[in-house]
This record gives sequence, structure tokens and C-alpha cells, in this order.
Amino acid sequence: MATLKQFEEALRAQGMNMALAILAKMREEEKKTRSISPARRVSGSKMTPELARKVLELHNTTDMTQQEIAFQLGVNQGRVNEVIRRGKWLTEDPNSEEAQARDKAKARMKRMQSEDTPIPRKQPVTAGAEEAPKKPRAQPASPAQLSIDDFLKISDD
Repeated sequence: MATLKQFEEALRAQGMNMALAILAKMREEEKKTRSISPARRVSGSKMTPELARKVLELHNTTDMTQQEIAFQLGVNQGRVNEVIRRGKWLTEDPNSEEAQARDKAKARMKRMQSEDTPIPRKQPVTAGAEEAPKKPRAQPASPAQLSIDDFLKISDD
């Protein structure tokens, strides 16, 4: 599959200036209408029962998506999902699953910092493991539809 940059280069090679102008205009319009910047890692507020209640309040009283709620409150979208779907972090119970996982992670980080060693990563899958056979690539249903590969083949000839 070709990238957008390859597509743009193929258009340029074919001298399709009108198509390039339309593509540029579409990019500008997308930038203007995008309500949220592209996905980025959010690091911010620690999830608390108060913050969990705010998540539920925003979810129930607005039409905001989970991503929008996460950006507004400065938390991870996955945490927003856990609050909405499973009711996590709504209590301050120190014996709750989340509290125990948090405490274990804090202890592990403290231990690793005191030992001044890097945090071990999970081991990759062994090379001898059986792999499922790869499926052949599906061909387009209609040969009348053009793809970027059609343009690249023309420019290579």
C-alpha cells in the first residue's frame, strides 16, 4: 500500500497540478475543522475518586467523546473508559484492585531506582514459536477503481 506522500509524488510526476491543489486545500480544511489535535500521549493528573466522578458527570451530561473528556481533565483515555465501563476509582478503598496494583507498581519503581538498574522488559516471543500462515492480500473487487499503484506503474514505465 502506498503512502499519501508517495501518492503526492506520483501526482507531481504526472503533472497533475489541479489534483495537487485540491489535495492541499483538503489538508488546510482538515486542519481548520479538527476539534482535537492528533493523538498524543497525555501525562497529567492522577486518577482519584473526585476525578472519576467528574468523568462520569461529563459523560452523562455532555456529548463529549472519551478522548475529549480525557484531554479536558488531563488523564489517559483508557482511564476514562475504565471509569465509565467498570466504575473504577469511584471509591477510596485501599484494598481495591486499582489501589493494590498502584502500590505494587510504586514499590517496584522505588526498588528499581534504589538498585539503579534499568526496568526489565517482557521477553519477546521465541523464534521457534509456530506462526500462523499469512493470508494473501485481497485484490480490489473492481478493476475500474484506480489506486496509487496504478500511477506508480505508469511513472515507472
